[in-house]
Amino acid sequence: MSGETTLTIVGNLTSDPELRYTQSGLAVSNFTIASTPRVFDRQSNEWKDGDALFIRASVWRDFAEQVANSLQKGMRVIAQGRLRQRAYETKEGDRRTVIELEVDEIGPSLRFATAQVTRVQGSQRPQQTQQAQQGSSPAPQDEWVSGPYGDETPF
Repeated sequence: MSGETTLTIVGNLTSDPELRYTQSGLAVSNFTIASTPRVFDRQSNEWKDGDALFIRASVWRDFAEQVANSLQKGMRVIAQGRLRQRAYETKEGDRRTVIELEVDEIGPSLRFATAQVTRVQGSQRPQQTQQAQQGSSPAPQDEWVSGPYGDETPF
């Protein structure tokens, strides 16, 4: 959508993503990303941490389940999404406004870590992927691996 404020943030998860379901059964995962800038202080000749920025984030539907099954507290992530402003009323009747990141893409940062990616096929749920890995059903074939191209470039 035109005119939306998009943001890319690199930081660490402050807790495990919290997976919940709405009354209609829609999955939503909420988490906070802490991004702390580091600057080099020439006077002391060392790196120093700046003030941390904490961004509350959410993902929806199957994406929420995949995030909850894949990411954990402390992981360094790269997230891209749209900033949303939301107003609500507390139990005490106070009006509050929050700004949250509605995540479009997220993944682990590979700068200081490695990752093993498992492709989810079509409407396959993360629980089905875990069952396939545990041997309760045959693992789906990845057409990029087992496709007709072999080791040769397809173009």
